[in-house]
Amino acid sequence: MKSKKAGVVLFVILAISALLIAYAFTFGKKKDGMPGKGQMPGKTFRGGGGVSTEFSVVTQIAEQKTLHGYIVANGEIESQNSVSVYPDASGKIISTKVLLGSSVKRGDIIAYVDPSQPGEHYRQSPVYAPISGSIISTPIKNGSTVSANTEITKIGDISNLQILADIPERYVSFLRNGLKGKISVQAYPEESFSVTVKRVSPVVDATSRTKQIILTFDNRDSRINAGMFAKLILFTKDYSGAVTMPKNSLVTNEDKYYAYVVLSDSTVERREVSLGEEVDGIVQIISGIKEGEKVVTQGQTSLSQGAKVKDITGAAEELNAKYGSKDKEARGEK
Repeated sequence: MKSKKAGVVLFVILAISALLIAYAFTFGKKKDGMPGKGQMPGKTFRGGGGVSTEFSVVTQIAEQKTLHGYIVANGEIESQNSVSVYPDASGKIISTKVLLGSSVKRGDIIAYVDPSQPGEHYRQSPVYAPISGSIISTPIKNGSTVSANTEITKIGDISNLQILADIPERYVSFLRNGLKGKISVQAYPEESFSVTVKRVSPVVDATSRTKQIILTFDNRDSRINAGMFAKLILFTKDYSGAVTMPKNSLVTNEDKYYAYVVLSDSTVERREVSLGEEVDGIVQIISGIKEGEKVVTQGQTSLSQGAKVKDITGAAEELNAKYGSKDKEARGEK
């Protein structure tokens, strides 16, 4: 009997010991000073008022900046003045006097056509250049049969180029003559060329739901050729008069936006803000933040009203510069 009772007592003691160890492991503080399970992350301080947590954040000073609205579109570069060349009569091309890229003057002979039928006397019918310029399409080969509706070649003024671009209907309200923009071409991807809107179509195409615009180059550049594909950035409107900050640095709650402003005692104040225009993820703050205030831009999701913060903006910038340059070297960029 005694041995049986002793076994029961030993079992109870072991069970209680196991429960105490589990409790200490789950809720206790680690010996190295790190927070145990269930405690808030961050650096902790113990004082007369209890334990507080300090959160590392990145900040920026609120400044008024002008946001430049823009439209991205594709365009085709072509001659401002180009004309297709047609023969006066049907027949066979017996002689071509020009090549692709040849310069011609108005009245020059482009080719000869033989309009005679089999059994008739051979004769030549000249085809004249209607304008001065350059041959911008390959002329039809000798021996080809043509009609009065056959384009033999095309002449264009390659010294004066323009860009045709189709702008989606939703942006039509921004379009007007004089808008500035820039284009890039695949041949020179690192270069940009300034352009200006010269004409805007008075109608919207019912099929594509776009409106066509014509732009001209602010400066001539021999590297640009007719027929090139252009990537267009068209500047539409400037938005100024308000402080700006990255939109992803705001927190939302029930369709309302909030920002955290760092106070002089290194605590944060949660402010509701009103938003204005947004361009490339940067948004205007119409109300809630004043120019010169320090606003949290990273680390805001862990904060609450009155939270203690440590500003690590300088260290973050150094790391970004250090590792960002290494990434560029790895990609072969300068």
